[in-house]
Amino acid sequence: MPDTHSGPSAGQRQAAMPFIMITVLIDMLSVGLIIPVLPTLVGRFTESPAEQVVWYGVIAFTYGFAQFVASPVLGALSDRYGRRPVLLLGFCGLAINFFVTAMAWALWMLLASRLVGGAMQANAAVANAYVADISNPDERAKRFGMLGAMFGIGFMLGPVLGGILGAIDLQLPFYVAGALALANLAYGYFVLPESLPAERRRAVQLKALNPVSSLHGLVKLKGVGLLVAVIALSGLAQFVLYTVWVLHGSLKFGWGPSESGWSLFVIGVMSVLVQGFLLGKLLKVFSPQRLALLGLLSSTIAFVAWGVASQSWVVFVVIVANLFGFTTQSAIQSIVSSAADPTQQGEAMGAVSSLNSLMAVLAPMIATPLLGAVSHYPRGDWHIGAPLYFCAALQALSLLLAWQHFRSVRRTEGELPGAPASS
Repeated sequence: MPDTHSGPSAGQRQAAMPFIMITVLIDMLSVGLIIPVLPTLVGRFTESPAEQVVWYGVIAFTYGFAQFVASPVLGALSDRYGRRPVLLLGFCGLAINFFVTAMAWALWMLLASRLVGGAMQANAAVANAYVADISNPDERAKRFGMLGAMFGIGFMLGPVLGGILGAIDLQLPFYVAGALALANLAYGYFVLPESLPAERRRAVQLKALNPVSSLHGLVKLKGVGLLVAVIALSGLAQFVLYTVWVLHGSLKFGWGPSESGWSLFVIGVMSVLVQGFLLGKLLKVFSPQRLALLGLLSSTIAFVAWGVASQSWVVFVVIVANLFGFTTQSAIQSIVSSAADPTQQGEAMGAVSSLNSLMAVLAPMIATPLLGAVSHYPRGDWHIGAPLYFCAALQALSLLLAWQHFRSVRRTEGELPGAPASS
């Protein structure tokens, strides 16, 4: 049944933002908990390291594919029934996924649970639509940044806590993650207000449930155009980076789990700092369009710098120096959200999430062969950065396409680049 909770009034919008931020934080903590222990759990059901890598790749593919398919479905359902019930469904599904994973005694159970987990984790798109519902257009980039900061905190704290719990017992992080998902379900049911009023809801269209059709609908949004390619290319670059980060550090600098963990911790800290505290100040100086361009330029340089670095300390310096790189996603999401009709926020954000999920599926297929081709070079050799140079090329192409898009929009609207649209 549709949720009968009415959307927040103008006076309630400010209060609704902390509610959804806490929801996303708990959600990301539960997901982050299992990151350091899932590969080891997969290894319990395989006979050799090579088999472990293969099955872990299959499970990662399954998770990403489920997100790709489910994102537009959950987004469209949230446009029809409201954000709150779809978020609650997601938390329930995640809890089941974590508990089943903890109790798995065969690989097929891991595959099935990750299939459910990937589909339910697609509710991140619904959280983005929730923020769009309660924010004025000029607030969206800042608030998407605040939401991104919650993702950063979860990414920063979850894996650390998961590693500590996994050292005690391999199943423990999954039980704790399931308990957190249940806590989020209770929090959402009793505390989280609905953001989408009944008059702004729309019937579910079958084409919106098709991830390919939803991507086509995203392309047709006025003012989006080439930004779809920008989202895809920059997203692929990020997922390639995530895929090879730990292995690259090991081959290039001889990193172990501790060094890799600290580097991820610093990335999480920068994400929280930039998106949670600095983004609002930056938006007073730069428009979302200009911030997106600066972020893409900064990321392009950062990928090259990581690739050529011969000392591990350089990696940490570049993470901190890549300040604008942490603003790109929020800036582009704000632009896409502003282009969508108020009744289609869930569908639009679901399409963006589905596109990112598709890139997450493709990334391992590209990243692993690239790194494998240069893995024979000696420690510190610049050739080992080949996957990162590929990421830099993707970001450079994204920068060119974004610049062309904003210039085209400026010509169409007769405005300066990055200026707000006239009413």
